[in-house]
Amino acid sequence: IENPIPTRAEVFDVANAVYDGTDAIMLSAETASGNYPIKAVEAMHRICIEAEKQRSVRESDHRINVKHFERDDEAIAMSAMYLANHANIKGIVALTESGSTPLWMSRISSGMPIFAFSGQEKTLGKVTLYRGVFPMYFELQGNNDHAEVNRSIVKELRRWHKAKDGDKFIITKGDLTGVEGGTNALKVIVIGQGLTP
Repeated sequence: IENPIPTRAEVFDVANAVYDGTDAIMLSAETASGNYPIKAVEAMHRICIEAEKQRSVRESDHRINVKHFERDDEAIAMSAMYLANHANIKGIVALTESGSTPLWMSRISSGMPIFAFSGQEKTLGKVTLYRGVFPMYFELQGNNDHAEVNRSIVKELRRWHKAKDGDKFIITKGDLTGVEGGTNALKVIVIGQGLTP
């Protein structure tokens, strides 16, 4: 609160929160009533960035030990993360209404981006707090043709400079547009192979 430089204990607290998979870190006294609120936030930012560079945070040795998933969309999310961590995948696109699929995905360390595509502003706001998840506004406009949806996804990834030819992405989505909890499909696509918008 009174010092411009964090103590060793404060640094370890923030770094350990990152190592533990915390989605968000909040300072209270340091920023609300401290003498150096901006320096506190800047220090926390630097600590988080450095902690996230550690190999153990970016890689997963996770094995799914669940005997039975309660929901199909959870099983798809976990399958996508397992595949992503054991194949040459550049990123994951989760078409989502409620944000549940990217939430489950964010629980598994991977170091690769999870793009939450949704037309729901509330969902996009919610997923901004999920670790490794990047919200992207995406509206299907009533089109359920899978090939056309995939082309639209590729177009958006290219527009935001998130994909180039040869990159592999996983896409998760549901058969029905606008249905929460309906994620029931997983597909691996290669950018530039039959999906050029």
